[in-house]
Amino acid sequence: MNTTQRVRKAVFPVAGLGTRFLPATKASPKEMLPIVDKPLIQYAVEEAHAAGIQHMIFVTGRSKRAIEDHFDTAYELEAELEAAQKHALLKLVRELQPDDMSFSYVRQPRSLGLGHAVLCAAHLVGNEPFAVLLADDLMTAPPGGEPVMAQMTRQFDKLGRSILAVQEVPLEHVRRYGIVVGETVEPHTLKVSHIVEKPMPEVAPSRLGVAGRYVLTPAIFDILRDQPKGAGGEIQLTDGIARLMTREAVYAWEYSGKRYDCGSKEGFLEATVELALQHPEVSESFRNYLKGLSL
Repeated sequence: MNTTQRVRKAVFPVAGLGTRFLPATKASPKEMLPIVDKPLIQYAVEEAHAAGIQHMIFVTGRSKRAIEDHFDTAYELEAELEAAQKHALLKLVRELQPDDMSFSYVRQPRSLGLGHAVLCAAHLVGNEPFAVLLADDLMTAPPGGEPVMAQMTRQFDKLGRSILAVQEVPLEHVRRYGIVVGETVEPHTLKVSHIVEKPMPEVAPSRLGVAGRYVLTPAIFDILRDQPKGAGGEIQLTDGIARLMTREAVYAWEYSGKRYDCGSKEGFLEATVELALQHPEVSESFRNYLKGLSL
């Protein structure tokens, strides 16, 4: 691989069933659940675009057409907004697909795990580095700082090898994450020596959990093509990364910012409240409403 290659493509695995949000996700993708006024998938796409990524690749499944429709041109809606001279809303709708952004869609025919979902995008990614963003994990930038994916692509420009976003998690939560161990090579950057999927707290090698952001080299595809099934009978991306480490270095980036686990009801509600308090249109009135509650 040419280590000077920039990250130009992002893969969004969006084929999951969203069972933790049934019945809301029976007919609507979980990635289309809104946080204030934008769906989760839009936050992830905007984060990738802010990192200089222009080609967005969605690995979809059945009942996911709403995602494709969301980023498509809505001629009738735009015509009505233009006729009504609702220029601010028209601008919002048109900004969903900037001129320098392209979209591709590929189906994951069976639910065979995150590693399999990433592999489904191999023919669209080609032989170049790429980002993976899980829309369930809504990431916000630190005050005045870079978005998380922009932090990671900047590190990739320096290191030229796969990078995992990590953050210290409570010991009782390690069983929800891939957990890494490594040697610090520069501030906030570790060279990973070991990664284990969802360990029990008593055997967890550390508390550094992998969040839903990755920058991967194309070498991962050859590994995933013959990756045996792991936990849950699925092809696990974590297992593939562990094998990748035997061929080339893999790094972990302790990102700055905040992660909301919007795959859980609690995380979804926390994101809704906190982002509403930052929203220029509703923050003041919503803050006053919260102050008036008897908690």
